[in-house]
Amino acid sequence: MADATGNTTQDGAQAAAEPTRRDFIHIASIAMTGVGAAMVAWPFIDQWNPALDTQALATINVDLSTIQEGSVARRLWRGKPIFISHLSAAKVAELRALPYQDLRDPQSFDARVTDANGQVTNPQFLIMSANCTHLGCVPLADAGEYPGGYFCPCHGSHYDAAGRIMRGPAPLNLPVIPHTYTTPTIVRIG
Repeated sequence: MADATGNTTQDGAQAAAEPTRRDFIHIASIAMTGVGAAMVAWPFIDQWNPALDTQALATINVDLSTIQEGSVARRLWRGKPIFISHLSAAKVAELRALPYQDLRDPQSFDARVTDANGQVTNPQFLIMSANCTHLGCVPLADAGEYPGGYFCPCHGSHYDAAGRIMRGPAPLNLPVIPHTYTTPTIVRIG
């Protein structure tokens, strides 16, 4: 049986099922467009990765035996400043006794010295961020109204020696940095 073009229906069905050169050109051009778009997008996506110097500082080891009791060491971790405070036994007892329930950001002293495994291993060492939680300024160590505490001179935030906000515009305590003790005197930060 012939159709209006003069082809038989069997030949017409067979011609529609076979790919033509035009179909190949369409598929190849779509594939090449996708590859080209991926090649153009890759540098923009890759720039979101952290810089190599930041990746190198993802974890640092600190020897705590070099930090004198009563002092605060400053280190860089992931390009940001951190405080490592070596507290005396008397200061630890004083900070544990402070009623924390009425503070703006209530957090016990033991919660502040807990390591990444949830253990209070070395309560005399406190490892926290050195950026004020108000606007990110770097507070001064051993300054302000609270002995052994921290003071942000930019906006007047006062923290106690455990890094808990006591007065000023800062809404939260200085964040505790995740850390684990590899030995009693070596701590891995990060």
